[in-house]
Amino acid sequence: MNELDLKLCDIQGRLFELSVTKELSSEHFITAFMTSDTAKHLDSRYNKLQWMGEAYLLEEIISNISQEKTDDGEVFSKDVLYWIGYIYRYWHYLTGDDSKSIIKIAPVKTMKRNYMMFHTMDPKLAIEKLIEINQKK
Repeated sequence: MNELDLKLCDIQGRLFELSVTKELSSEHFITAFMTSDTAKHLDSRYNKLQWMGEAYLLEEIISNISQEKTDDGEVFSKDVLYWIGYIYRYWHYLTGDDSKSIIKIAPVKTMKRNYMMFHTMDPKLAIEKLIEINQKK
């Protein structure tokens, strides 16, 4: 993992965290993002969207999702959202899995449920544990 990859992990973490300011349902927002063309572009080796910043990315996602789905539901804490965003992007760089595949392996509910146990772990170990949880299903 190089410095640029880690910077993009931070940007995605801050993007998820920023969704709180719009009072978006966290589960709906994260799912919409992870299955979006925007996430697909971020998964590519290089894309200009990677450097647009979290505020631009948030507006990009909001413009492409149904407002009714984002207004109804729990808004997670900023800490939880940052961790989920960071781990999902780190996961991509660690394994090469795309965003759509990652959220299928570790859905939002799984991430939120395991935040307290995993957020202090090394990201690689947390991802290994999340994969194990999926395999036990």
